[in-house]
Amino acid sequence: MSDKPSPKSYSYAQAGVSIAAGNALVKAIAPLAKATARPGADAELGGFGGFFDLKAAGYKDPLLVAANDGVGTKVKLAIDYDRHDQIGIDLVAMCVNDLIVQGAEPLLFLDYFATGKLDSGIAERVVAGIAEGCKISGCALIGGETAEMPGMYAAGDYDLAGFCVGAVERGEQLTGDKVAEGDILLGLASSGVHSNGYSLVRRLAADKGWKLDRPALFDADRLLIDHLIEPTRIYVKSLLPVIRSGRIHALAHITGGGLLENVPRVLPKHLHARIDAGAWEQPRLMAFLQAQGNIEPEEMARTFNCGVGMVLAVAADDVASVQADLEAAGETVYVIGGIEAGPRGCTVQGADEVWSSRGVWEATHFG
Repeated sequence: MSDKPSPKSYSYAQAGVSIAAGNALVKAIAPLAKATARPGADAELGGFGGFFDLKAAGYKDPLLVAANDGVGTKVKLAIDYDRHDQIGIDLVAMCVNDLIVQGAEPLLFLDYFATGKLDSGIAERVVAGIAEGCKISGCALIGGETAEMPGMYAAGDYDLAGFCVGAVERGEQLTGDKVAEGDILLGLASSGVHSNGYSLVRRLAADKGWKLDRPALFDADRLLIDHLIEPTRIYVKSLLPVIRSGRIHALAHITGGGLLENVPRVLPKHLHARIDAGAWEQPRLMAFLQAQGNIEPEEMARTFNCGVGMVLAVAADDVASVQADLEAAGETVYVIGGIEAGPRGCTVQGADEVWSSRGVWEATHFG
């Protein structure tokens, strides 16, 4: 008989992956997904994919529109300050706001949660935020993926990605072809920094020694971290009825690149947007960021939303009714500029400076 030792037996758990923890998480978040059910989707989890019935959702001849996005380094703030409950709203917002600008109603959402070691409590809090974002926007959370990948992430870290599908009836999609000279630009107020520019925010926090768990210098009643972690505003339910009424010619979601880079994306080649930065008051948070970093105005206009999260192009005759409907739906609406003849681009004029994406934007995006 050989006295040679038996070979070591390896397991997935020893390698750092717990299938049991993953299964427990799916069981825990199933009610969250179920709560997002809507016509066309029952939002049950557990299959290899999710079904959606467009006919049950009321569509006759729909075009499907898809978008995917992440949250960026705002996730790191959520991790460092134990603010996991709302970061999922940002994930949904970044996707559904990109769909609504094309006239599409968000219908279904899938998330991707990746981490080095699964902490079911944190993951459940994140997914609860995703489910809340889906309820706010009216889409169903029909599935997702939880990836436990030892060695890929530092202890406690995770990352998020989302994928959303929407629909719009053929002929009702927003492509920018309806934008005309003389259209008025309306801006919808943002809820803070949203989900862009956080690498700069975090750099400032580190270099300036901000105490994020203390009241903000500009708001003694609220912690600075609360201002910085404020979820991206979701504009879907307020905009959808106005879009379907035919009164909106184009929409631009103001994300990375700010007003200068995003507004031209929805303009025909022969039209130019002109925006008056004095038409709305810069939020205190934005003023704080600019002052703390001595950030040049043009850099602010390219990095942050500066208080405007969505821009609408509307015929002059429809401005009053559109503004009234959106304010009744809870939006803060500013008249910020207009459309004129000229090369595709955007000019933002401040009190004593003018910044323009004309030429630069064309070369970057169409050169």
